[in-house]
Amino acid sequence: MTDSRPARILIVDDEPALREGLAETVSDLGHVPILAASGAEALARVADDPTIAAVLLDLRMPGALDGMAVLQRLRARPAAPPVAVLTAYASAENTIEAMRLGAYDHLTKPVGRAELADLLGGMLARPARPIEPPAPAAAPGLIGTSEAMRRVQKAVGLAADSDATVLLQGETGTGKEVAARALHAHGRRSTGPFVPVNCAAIPADLLESELFGHLRGAFTGATQDRAGAFREASGGTLFLDEIGDMPPPMQAKILRALQERVVTPVGGRPVPVAVRVVAATHRDLPRLVAEGGFRQDLFYRLNVVPIVLPPLRERLADILPLAEHFLALAGAGTTRLSPEAAALLMRHPWPGNVRELRNVIERAALLARGPVIGAGDLGLGGSVPEDTEAALPAWLGDDLPGAVARLEEAMIRRALRASGGNRARAAKALGIQRQLLYAKIERHGLGRDDAASGNTTPGVGNPDA
Repeated sequence: MTDSRPARILIVDDEPALREGLAETVSDLGHVPILAASGAEALARVADDPTIAAVLLDLRMPGALDGMAVLQRLRARPAAPPVAVLTAYASAENTIEAMRLGAYDHLTKPVGRAELADLLGGMLARPARPIEPPAPAAAPGLIGTSEAMRRVQKAVGLAADSDATVLLQGETGTGKEVAARALHAHGRRSTGPFVPVNCAAIPADLLESELFGHLRGAFTGATQDRAGAFREASGGTLFLDEIGDMPPPMQAKILRALQERVVTPVGGRPVPVAVRVVAATHRDLPRLVAEGGFRQDLFYRLNVVPIVLPPLRERLADILPLAEHFLALAGAGTTRLSPEAAALLMRHPWPGNVRELRNVIERAALLARGPVIGAGDLGLGGSVPEDTEAALPAWLGDDLPGAVARLEEAMIRRALRASGGNRARAAKALGIQRQLLYAKIERHGLGRDDAASGNTTPGVGNPDA
């Protein structure tokens, strides 16, 4: 049962309009907003006011104390309030790092009234987990800002420092090894080795030696001792890829190794191991268990922390950023996608997921005869219909931040026109706070045209209500 009394909520943001907008909504939700314009001010307020029940923290702030530094210091306090990080610049790295450092959640701005109400309800009902943050780790990978991918990033951040076994599930090509490497790189074992083993690629009669090692002379061809993957990964992470393809006899031995943290080299004696295990499979393990093809007890031992990697068709917002990333990796820094090519990428079903997208972009970057990759250069066996091409704005050929800014400006202009210039109604139609709309109007220079008559009219209620 939660306390219904007003809670004191600290709002930390260096932009006055966003700070005031959040404060207005927090107040409307029945709580008491406390404002801070910098990281130093936020830490001082928490130190002076033990009744602060939750913190809404901006990520990018000027000065030595950005949001991540403030989060780390707040979470180091013995009775730290739960902290939610809010940012307009969400990335895989800052999402994982924020969750690893103990953030209750990591949300992208703007945050609507309903989302904020749910967030505060959860924060006030259950404080964030205590944590002793290790040294930060930087790692690429897990690119994407779609909701599906952000769920993965948050799960990776929460699980990174744990020694619990993680089971990564998803279709072929969804990036399970990338997620495994992110778990390793962002966790306390990041200074140790990361040892990947593809269980489907190694013959069954060699898999035991590959994983557990052997002594010289243990079998024909064993001319010297071998440590095996479990011991090679000591102090780090062992990644067992395609574990659903592991033969039944090896499943029993892996189960014992996971339960007892002991491995027995072929021809040798049991040896203790200290390793974090991350497993992955594209197979439906519960179905395999039901059919007798996979041990039920091993499934439960692996499935301590399950993380499901979404297929690319469920990550539409990530397709173009991934394509740009793969273009950069291919060394095609001056090459860009045409609007037609971008539209075709968005329409393709991607049965091979991210791996297929990477192959398509690398091939196109190699074969394109100019600085612009057209739809025909992608080799996807399709093209954009003529009416679709005509409807595409020319600025889709710009860089991604520029295209997003143009889309934002167009949506604001349309909302202001539809509301007769009433900013309160326009903000409500756009699903953002009124103060945030004011800031965007100023940023796009709309104050003298579309928004000229946009002062809120008498009788208009709270746009966030």
